[in-house]
Amino acid sequence: MAQVRVERTEDGFVARNDRGAEVAMGGGDEQGVFTPVELLLVALGGCNIVTVEPLTAQRGHRMVRLAMTVQSEKVEAAKLGPITITYDVELPEGDEKAAEVLRAVAHRVEEKYCTVSQALRDNMEINLELP
Repeated sequence: MAQVRVERTEDGFVARNDRGAEVAMGGGDEQGVFTPVELLLVALGGCNIVTVEPLTAQRGHRMVRLAMTVQSEKVEAAKLGPITITYDVELPEGDEKAAEVLRAVAHRVEEKYCTVSQALRDNMEINLELP
C-alpha cells in the first residue's frame, strides 16, 4: 500500500510519507516548490528510472549517466496532452550492447512494470471520502 499525507501548513502545502520524506507544493508562480502536475511527471519519471537503472546494471550495462526529462503541456484547463519521456544517457565506453539493452529494458519497463505508467494509461477509479 502506498500512502502520503498532503496538508496546508503555515508556509504553503506539503506532502509527507511515513519514512520522513517531504515535498513542498504550490502554484506555478511560487519559487522552491513543485506544482501537483510537476509531481505527477516526477512520479512517472521516477517510477521508470528507478526500475530501469537496476535492470540494466544487473545485465552488466551500468550507464555512466542516466537521466531523463519528462514533459507535457495542458491542452485544456484540467487536461494534459501526451507525456514525453526523453532519456539523457552516457553509455559505458566500449560497451556496444549497452544502448540495445537500455532501449529494450526502458520499453519493457514503460509498457509493463512502471505502476505509475499503468495508472496513467488505465481508467483508474478514484474514491473521495468526505466527513
